[in-house]
Amino acid sequence: MSLAALCSVLNKLFDLAPPVLIGLAVDVVVQQQSSWLAQLGVNSVPGQLAVLGLASFLIWSAESLFEYLYALLWRNLAQTVQHEFRIEAYSHLQQLEMAFFETGSSGRLLAILNDDINQLERFLDHGANEILQLITTVVAVGGAMVVLSPQVAGVAFLPIPVILAGSIFFQRRLAPRYQDVRERAGDLASRLSNNLGGMLTIKSYTAESWETARLTEQSQSYRRSNQRAIRLSAAFIPLIRFAILFAFLAILIFGGLQAWQGAIAVGTYSFLVFITQRLLWPLTSLGRTLDDYQRAMASCQRVIDLLEIPIAIPSGNRALPLHSVRGHLRFDQVGFAYADRSPLLQGFNLEVPAGSTVGIVGATGSGKSTIVKLLLRLYALQEGRILLDGHSIDQLLLSDLRQAIGLVSQEVFLFHGTVADNISYGSFTATRPEIERAAELAEAAPFIQALPHGYDTLVGERGQRLSGGQRQRIALARAILKDPPVLILDEATAAVDNETEAAIQRSLDQITAQRTTLVIAHRLSTVRHADSIVVMDHGQIIEQGQHDQLLQLEGAYANLWRVQAGLRTNGALPQ
Repeated sequence: MSLAALCSVLNKLFDLAPPVLIGLAVDVVVQQQSSWLAQLGVNSVPGQLAVLGLASFLIWSAESLFEYLYALLWRNLAQTVQHEFRIEAYSHLQQLEMAFFETGSSGRLLAILNDDINQLERFLDHGANEILQLITTVVAVGGAMVVLSPQVAGVAFLPIPVILAGSIFFQRRLAPRYQDVRERAGDLASRLSNNLGGMLTIKSYTAESWETARLTEQSQSYRRSNQRAIRLSAAFIPLIRFAILFAFLAILIFGGLQAWQGAIAVGTYSFLVFITQRLLWPLTSLGRTLDDYQRAMASCQRVIDLLEIPIAIPSGNRALPLHSVRGHLRFDQVGFAYADRSPLLQGFNLEVPAGSTVGIVGATGSGKSTIVKLLLRLYALQEGRILLDGHSIDQLLLSDLRQAIGLVSQEVFLFHGTVADNISYGSFTATRPEIERAAELAEAAPFIQALPHGYDTLVGERGQRLSGGQRQRIALARAILKDPPVLILDEATAAVDNETEAAIQRSLDQITAQRTTLVIAHRLSTVRHADSIVVMDHGQIIEQGQHDQLLQLEGAYANLWRVQAGLRTNGALPQ
């Protein structure tokens, strides 16, 4: 930044030199052997003009050199700031709890991380340089004018207070308008992101016209917001031009009278006329610079607001070496409620012995997936504690805790890339044989080998080129390759057919060996052979035991088993 600022100042100083050369040239032609250059020892007019020609060449060369350097330095600085700001914002975003993402809009976050940060980069590209050069112009030209003719300088400075006052006025009026523009831009980005993600639903419900109308309204709102800002910013430069015009006319006439009366030299008058334009004309760009500044600050504030969101789930400081994790889990008097909802878990207790497989079943909304999210610390625990091998999980390094747990969720997310890339996600150093072995255990190898390029086949954004069952099996292979001490299968077979489920069930015996496994399932056949089955209802454990034991109880589990076996038509859990 210091080097860029220095180059900007030097470039402007050399840029202001031509009016000095013009004044000296006029002085040479008019005064000849009595000119200012003659006083330095160059007596002949051709010699003086040659000196001026050489000086012009050197000045133009230096101006071009420093223009190249300041452009290079400012633009590189802008790119660096943009890069570091974006990475800092994204890194902070990754540390926020899941509730933030569930209540926020991905489109608005994309607008902040992309467009808003780009606005700052655009300002640094040229705006900072323009402000520095404007200050340099005012100081250098103003100082020279005061030395040569204080009276003319006084006339030249008359419009400056008016211009500065007008700039402050416009800046204060523009700031809220550009803040509104950025808000509307975020809303528009959110709508576009949402619609692109829901294109299948839009098409299947023939809602294209409806969505186009909604997008049109938000785009119109963005345009109207911009128009309000443009209407004010566009008026700035014409008003400033008039202030400059009156100052220029005053200098032209007042300075001319002084030169006619002999109060100042003709060369000095020529210099003052030319340099006045250099002093006042750049002030017209002040409006555009302030306009860019307000846009950048409105965007910058949105990024800062994101960075100031507190991290609700800080990492602990106790290391958890992966090789030493046994996988003993204990939920001790756990209490939790989602925002603005009644408590879901109250005094929840559950113990999972190391190396055991525990199935968790129950109606939708009973809290099955919630205990998994709490175990992974995706949400902050509100009451009680969760222990892993006797250590409270909030005291453990967050990265170590999550590294020890493998999750296969019902909502599978695949990244745009190859099949192999998605299987090895999180296990980035895995070899191809290890990837293929994990795919075989997940019963994914047959369909992967049938793909056009096998493991090197691109899956498309969100894995849209694959079926739901294929995505589920790749997610299972990903967890197998991670080889965690604790494995969580959250409806991991929900999107696969019965034949594939049976195949996965056969491999689960090998997958779950020597590791603690939590299996959340609606299909009771998935958990039939678990060491223990937990039946949940409204955040409470209402039954617990092995499959045969629970059937003998003739309670909620037995009722649900009969429904899924086709023996009953009423699948409601008993209250």
